[in-house]
Amino acid sequence: MRLGFVSDSLGAMSLHDMLDHAARMGVSGVEVNTCGWSTAPHFDLNGLLVNAAAQKAFKAEFSARGLEIISLNANGNPLHPTDPKQGADLLNTIRVAGEMGIATVCTMSGLPAGSAQDTLPNWVVSSWPPETQDILRYQWENRLIPFWGETVALAKECGVERIALELHGNQCVYNVPSLHKLRDAVGPVIGANLDPSHLFWMGADPLIAAEALGDAVYHVHAKDTFLNAPVQATTSLLENGSLMDIPARSWSYITLGFGHGEEWWRQFCYRLRMGGYDGWLSIEHEDVLLNALEGLEKSVDLLQRVMPAAPADFKPQDI
Repeated sequence: MRLGFVSDSLGAMSLHDMLDHAARMGVSGVEVNTCGWSTAPHFDLNGLLVNAAAQKAFKAEFSARGLEIISLNANGNPLHPTDPKQGADLLNTIRVAGEMGIATVCTMSGLPAGSAQDTLPNWVVSSWPPETQDILRYQWENRLIPFWGETVALAKECGVERIALELHGNQCVYNVPSLHKLRDAVGPVIGANLDPSHLFWMGADPLIAAEALGDAVYHVHAKDTFLNAPVQATTSLLENGSLMDIPARSWSYITLGFGHGEEWWRQFCYRLRMGGYDGWLSIEHEDVLLNALEGLEKSVDLLQRVMPAAPADFKPQDI
């Protein structure tokens, strides 16, 4: 496996400073945010699209430090009913990734409205009352599958081999079954960006999910979650309080090792390997209580201790 981090983890820094810290910390690459819910401080999507000179200069900043561009990340809602720019920017991210020879694009599946008349996304997490099923049919049959069928065709045309969908709340694809459902519908260009932090707060088990996804794991975000048991006991894990008020929340994103210890992350890496994954671990630092650089350094240090880096070479002796 190889180690890197998401560029927005150091989003307050310039591109040069962010990459200098990446090289100093000993990671091998950086995943670059391009649009959506990110202001993309390190990537000018419109300026780089169909601009070979700008793309060459951008890539040179990485190669000069011995770093790779892990992937481009268009994290947003490409099926937002009133904000078509998010979907358009995802498509442009795929185009520029193809132009730059970047094989993987990370994004979200998207969450449409509940009907053609609605103006806000609608995340269904219950099977009752009956209208929930009407919403799901509309979202999947009318919006999600047609959009991703066309997007997969564009990816193939552009030479993008993998679209890694983050299993994230408030999206149509948020767990193992929904990832398989979309993948079965539109083909294996679609795979998972497995981020254990989201599965923690949704009550799933990332260790089992890693094995269950198998070769459908195309990317991994290394992010941890703090489960605040005393608050959870009265509010559940369904949490809509401020992300900045950690004591009041039942769960919060946290620096690696502060929510789940080194042994858990060791098991996670091993389960990924058991499922056939030997790709990138891309740290996404979103801990609001720790300094970003300090938290990222601690996360890098933890994963460098636990992740397998060399290929397996065990062979039974001939006896």
